[in-house]
This record gives sequence, structure tokens and C-alpha cells, in this order.
Amino acid sequence: MRDIYRNPMFYYLLIPVLVAVWPLLVWTLYLPKVQQDWDRDQKSYDDATKHIDEILVKDPDRLKATEAARSLGKFTYPEAVDRVANLCRIPSGDLDLSTGNIVKVSNKETQQARVSLTDINIVQGAKFLDTIQSTWVHLSCERVKLAKKKGMPDQWDMDLTFKYDY
Repeated sequence: MRDIYRNPMFYYLLIPVLVAVWPLLVWTLYLPKVQQDWDRDQKSYDDATKHIDEILVKDPDRLKATEAARSLGKFTYPEAVDRVANLCRIPSGDLDLSTGNIVKVSNKETQQARVSLTDINIVQGAKFLDTIQSTWVHLSCERVKLAKKKGMPDQWDMDLTFKYDY
């Protein structure tokens, strides 16, 4: 058996056979699999497009938040909180903002802030948090505290602590 591997004639026959079999394998096995994967991905893309259109019809304010983020300049807490509060229809009287100083730690500047929202419903609070974090990429919410108003069905006080990395 070892003699067959040492014989050059074996390789002169084996290599052309493998070269002939390769296109057959591609044609019979690999191309149908690739076509199935392509069809599956195309169907998934079409489904995702339908869902995106449905979301945009039901919640057109998502586009406003994205457009607002593109048009914004340098981040400042008062401007960011005010814009998002207006988008979420939170009156300025129900909003309290206190910011800390910009702190530089190991070549990275950060600033913390506390936002208090009073007399809001749970949808406004969730929308506020989602919109402000999706608008400003480097903004992260470190703490959320919810307190339900007694005797009110959907009135909440919400305390948020944010950190922004410049």
C-alpha cells in the first residue's frame, strides 16, 4: 500500500480527478445551500423592513429624536434634557436638573447629573429615558428611582442619575 503513495503516477491521476470533482461538488452541494441562505436572508430583510415601517407609523417621534441628535452640537445637560423633555411632552415645571463639574480621570472627562421628573406617567418616563440615551451615545444612566404617587393611578416621580463621557 505504501508503494502506491510513492508512485508519481498516483498523483498524476489523483489531481485531475480532484480538479474534476470540485466543480461538481460546488454545483450540486454548495450552490443550492448558498441559494437557500440567500433566500432566507432576503425574506428576513423583507420582514425587518415591514416591522421598521410599522414602528415608524406607530411612533413617528423616533425619527425626530434621530434628526435632533444629528443637528446637535456639543453636549450640555441643560440643552439635552430640555430637548428630550419637550419631545416627551414633559412640562419644564415637572423637571429638575442638577449637574456636577466635569472631572478628568486618566485622560477621560466625565460629568454627572441628576434629573428629577415629577408627576409624570410611566410611558413619559420610559420614553424620556429611551430617547435621551439613544440620542446621546456617550450618555449612560447609572441609577433610576421610581416612586408612585399615592392615590393616583399613573402618576410617578422619577429620579435619574446620568454620567456623560466626553
